[in-house]
Amino acid sequence: MENLVRSDERIDDLQINGYKIIQHPDKFCFGMDAVLLSSFAKVREGEKALDLGTGTGILPILLEAKTEGEHFIGLEIQHESAEMANRSVLLNGLQDKIEIIEGDIKEASAIFGKGKIDVVTSNPPYMTNHHGLKNPNDAKAIARHELLCSLDDVVRETAAVLKPRGRCYFVHRPKRLVEIFEAMRKYRIEPKRMRLVYPYVDKEPNMVLVEGVRGGGAQLTVEAPLIVYENPGEYTKEIYEIYGMN
Repeated sequence: MENLVRSDERIDDLQINGYKIIQHPDKFCFGMDAVLLSSFAKVREGEKALDLGTGTGILPILLEAKTEGEHFIGLEIQHESAEMANRSVLLNGLQDKIEIIEGDIKEASAIFGKGKIDVVTSNPPYMTNHHGLKNPNDAKAIARHELLCSLDDVVRETAAVLKPRGRCYFVHRPKRLVEIFEAMRKYRIEPKRMRLVYPYVDKEPNMVLVEGVRGGGAQLTVEAPLIVYENPGEYTKEIYEIYGMN
């Protein structure tokens, strides 16, 4: 373990299957959005799943723990993050189930081929406005802002790599929901399921979880709202269950 974790990094317990993840406190660390997406996504027995923009590999690791999928791939453009994700895979002994590839989301279909993937997940950059960024090459800036890829890039490559009737799962901001649906339909991915996430029951939603099917029929199911906090510092029962802390 000493060889896998560097002195400026930490190991976080993922509260499932004894799995852990390596993170750098000064770089971009995974948040609740990735955890919620891992519980919203469905990967069935024998299926292959691809996570676009995997960061430190949180989604492939959680999906391997939570689903019956056969193989999980994480695609990440930032060398440091991809290398760290690979070390987390080794730390958990998951190298036979999880593969981390360093590469550009915009070239996903060239890397993996067209129509080869059963399930795609993505927690893409939320923000389009990146004016005034002090360091556009900073890992946090790249993860949060559409500096290296756009929403259209993510959806286009998702559609390209998915098998017919393959499924995709995104987490994003509700204010961009119209853009998300427009992009999905542009590339013949039909929105099928949606869930809004609210910080408190009386506040506006700040996240949205969306499932789409490549070539699916037009029918959208809107699931019950997911409320994060009962009171300040106190999660709701469902959030505790999602985190495996119940």
